[in-house]
Amino acid sequence: MKTILIILDSCGVGALPDAPLYDVEPGNTLGNLSRARGGLHLPLLESLGIGKITSVQGVAADKPAIGAYGKMASQTHGKDTTAGHWEMAGVMLERPFPTFPNGFPKDFVTEFQKAIGTGTLGNVVASGTTIIEELGEAHLETGYPIIYTSADSVFQIAAHEEVVPLTTLYDWCLIARDMLKGDLGVGRVIARPFAGKPGNFKRTANRHDYSLDPIKPTILERMAAAGQQVISIGKIKDIFNGKGITSSKPSISNADGIAKTMEAMDELTEGLIFVNLVDFDMLYGHRNNPIGYGDALEEADRLLQPLAKRCCEEGYMLILSADHGNDPTTPDTDHNREYVPLLVYGQDIKENHDLGIRSTFADVAATLAKRHHIPYEGPGSSFYEDITTGLCREGEFQV
Repeated sequence: MKTILIILDSCGVGALPDAPLYDVEPGNTLGNLSRARGGLHLPLLESLGIGKITSVQGVAADKPAIGAYGKMASQTHGKDTTAGHWEMAGVMLERPFPTFPNGFPKDFVTEFQKAIGTGTLGNVVASGTTIIEELGEAHLETGYPIIYTSADSVFQIAAHEEVVPLTTLYDWCLIARDMLKGDLGVGRVIARPFAGKPGNFKRTANRHDYSLDPIKPTILERMAAAGQQVISIGKIKDIFNGKGITSSKPSISNADGIAKTMEAMDELTEGLIFVNLVDFDMLYGHRNNPIGYGDALEEADRLLQPLAKRCCEEGYMLILSADHGNDPTTPDTDHNREYVPLLVYGQDIKENHDLGIRSTFADVAATLAKRHHIPYEGPGSSFYEDITTGLCREGEFQV
């Protein structure tokens, strides 16, 4: 058995009932950006049934789906990357990761500076691109790293690659990760290297995330323990701190992530390819850019078509989903607590099958367990029995 699980990072499909507890303004990422952009051309997602689960301008709602479709609610606490991915892998947070809207405590910053042997700049909530423009020149003059956070549970360290070697930046992140525990236990510590000159600083592709270990065994760990491959693409390995990952392929863009997924298909004999396509969230959701977000979706839809064709021909089950929302049309730049799409396709997957509204992202973990014959007693309910025909579909893939 072979499965590909692709996370369209932040591509939510409408506010959850409890969104007002989390969001300044509830979001509808895909629907709102489609209307702000004047429509989207998404033939693959349309054929998979995305228009049947939310209203998307330019996407038909009455076209029969080539697979199964639905949406999922989150039962875990929070609306960040780690919480969403962990829930999908069968682990629920008992409380949200802490956030620091006023920056990190002075005592912690003082101890961190002692530990790395230098001062710091920043310690504010900021956009990553904005703060390097504001403090990048001071960083060049002093050599002090720029520390900052966001509305997410993150501690980020930015440094120019010609001022602070990557190995040093990564060491500083490991020190911070070791210090940020308990009440300071953020979901991720992130290395944010950049390059260029004042007025033209650019973040590089050498980002690295340092997460906490999942608080319980995930379906990934169970699959790996059973001798199956779990190949991560993009930041998946970082999100799970390597737990349950048998091999990984970093990516520098959505297009690169899809290409790396196609490479991994040549290597997988049994197990899971778990993919995160981060550009939607990182480059467009957090920048309130619905035009760019839509362009990126159209590009991904085009690039995923040959991958979906291979899935049909080679016996893969393909699942497309998201981890949270990040509506680029709302006033803030924070994540949104939203339903996420659930689109499933493959040789033996029923056509035009409505999966309805699933009560938790963990239904994916339960489904992987059932398909891959893995003992599982975690949260969620498998939908595999509902969607599989047990037969290989005849005919060629068509969108």
